[in-house]
Amino acid sequence: MDFTTLRVLDDRPDRVSIQLHRPEVKNAINRTMATELHEVCAELERSPRILILSGSGGDFASGADISEMLDRTRDDALRGINSRVFVRIAALAMPVIAAIDGWAMGGGAELAYAADFRIASSGARFGNPEVSLGIIAAAGASWRLAELVGEPLAKEMLMAGRIVGADEALAARLVTEVHPAAELLDAANALADRIAKQDPLAVQLTKKVFHAPLSAHPEVDEVAQATLFESPEKRSRMSAFLERRAK
Repeated sequence: MDFTTLRVLDDRPDRVSIQLHRPEVKNAINRTMATELHEVCAELERSPRILILSGSGGDFASGADISEMLDRTRDDALRGINSRVFVRIAALAMPVIAAIDGWAMGGGAELAYAADFRIASSGARFGNPEVSLGIIAAAGASWRLAELVGEPLAKEMLMAGRIVGADEALAARLVTEVHPAAELLDAANALADRIAKQDPLAVQLTKKVFHAPLSAHPEVDEVAQATLFESPEKRSRMSAFLERRAK
């Protein structure tokens, strides 16, 4: 993977760590970055692995690139330049971990919301100031954020410009961990280590079942379990468990 707006920090059999890298504009997401994130998705759709996303220069992402947004038109909005890639990231088979330092604003926050796990530095800040610029948060925040933090806080962030710091994000369960900035990527990899110890197929099907609509249950759970009951990994792991217990 060869990029101009992203850096590959780590590339292992079980994970890939990607850094948003436009530090001169606080990693604002432009069309090129969206295209390169699609390339990351294509690779992980071919070969499912854990994805860790972070930002360079002390920020996650300051939002969509306003210098590009200024001249975007109705047709650009309907193309979903950011929203389509964020949906694709959320749909990746293996979990996505967002390691958030500094600003995660606008489209940057929406990218973080698309992850399965969000961990933050103590200096992390989340916000969706789109309405102050005459637009809406149209790349996922308008429907993901309420599921994450509840309707009252989501509406305050989306309509009143409230910015949420790391401690409040932890209390609201927007993030699950807060660490010093220097330890953030280590913490993300520690979480990835815990995930990587599990059966990858079971993790993938758990994610799929978790995000299935309510009307699909319990059938979707039963079909997933039926697949796993025929898995050699299930037999191997259960046999190992029984052997350990018998000692």
